[in-house]
Amino acid sequence: MPTLVGAAMIAAAILLSTLITAIGSRYVGFESPTEESAWLVDRLTGAVYRCQAAGRGRASCEAEIATGSVGERQRR
Repeated sequence: MPTLVGAAMIAAAILLSTLITAIGSRYVGFESPTEESAWLVDRLTGAVYRCQAAGRGRASCEAEIATGSVGERQRR
């Protein structure tokens, strides 16, 4: 019985650390070629946001509709 309790504690710790990692890296940011805006991607929902900041401080982000798909890599 103590072995099962220990295994359950280890499994719970692994699941909790995975959840924390997933939440911490939910958003991925990409710079645009110009310094006027940046793109923010929500990895959980797939939503794409274009963020703009007029100066220092908080940026305003608007949802963008992304169409198309990523092409497959050619195998060599």
